[in-house]
Amino acid sequence: MEIVLTPPLSTVITKLAKEHGKDVYNFLVDIISEKIDPKTRIDIYIMLFKKLLTEAEKLEAQGDTVQASEKYWGAIAALLDIIGEKKKKPHYTHRDYWEIMNMIIDEMKDESLAELFALAEKLHSNFYHDFIPRHQFKIYSRKIKILIKKLISYVERLGIKIYEQEK
Repeated sequence: MEIVLTPPLSTVITKLAKEHGKDVYNFLVDIISEKIDPKTRIDIYIMLFKKLLTEAEKLEAQGDTVQASEKYWGAIAALLDIIGEKKKKPHYTHRDYWEIMNMIIDEMKDESLAELFALAEKLHSNFYHDFIPRHQFKIYSRKIKILIKKLISYVERLGIKIYEQEK
């Protein structure tokens, strides 16, 4: 099923999403998630993470590094949303995400997470300003994939499976 929104509703939603530093899809997920139970919210964030990561990798392969930047950021934000839900921490703003990251850094005693997350925010900024040269984008995506692996490992320590084991 596909839902199509037209102005003025689409204009208002787009504006609100931008004000919250999110794309429209993630913004709507946040709004809807307020109406459902935590387990279902986590399941939605897991699906969202997988969707955004797949899109990011596809866009990067196609050379669309600006769009890939935002999809990688969204994938990381979805992982932090999962952690926020599980730990009952707010996860709606950049400050909330940094507070979650700082908690993870302390728990895992892994200072590299601060640098990796700062790079993730740089990708988010690249979506708006397009300042990362295309030929250097792979440097960033490699580092972001390291952050993603570390966050997935952390999520799994919380008892949440992102990827089910192959049988």
